[in-house]
Amino acid sequence: MRPAEYAGLGELTVGSYEAGGFLIGGLEDGYVPHLRDVAHRAASATVLVAVDGDRVLGGVTIAFPGSPLMELGGDGDAEIRMLAVDPAAGGRGVGSALAAACVERARAEPGTKRIVLCSQQTMTTAHRIYRRLGFEREPSLDWEPVPGVLLWAFSLSL
Repeated sequence: MRPAEYAGLGELTVGSYEAGGFLIGGLEDGYVPHLRDVAHRAASATVLVAVDGDRVLGGVTIAFPGSPLMELGGDGDAEIRMLAVDPAAGGRGVGSALAAACVERARAEPGTKRIVLCSQQTMTTAHRIYRRLGFEREPSLDWEPVPGVLLWAFSLSL
């Protein structure tokens, strides 16, 4: 992904979360600036994209120990963050391909033993993708980034 494409992926990510109803408070949600800031993600983690020709269909971030994007993971973990698919590309397997690419990337990283991620309870399409890839719920890692918003944790042992 080229830096010139960061803004487009940021807007796609925000649009995906907004269309899914995942932004508490809509575009005023405090998470929106983080979703838009692809440059920060790319500087401290790996950003993967799915494309069709020159059109970006979706993106995801995978972080490794030492990255400020790690929220759940520790030593030996990789962490998937901000999986998003353009709503117009829904149903084409984009989310599945991006999640599978994260698993492949984590397996290729020396010392990685587990992948973790967190997801809103209402992100049921993503939950199906994660379960198909072998992820299991990890309730001991569930957390609330803001009061009243419980994020479910999932993990996959490699």
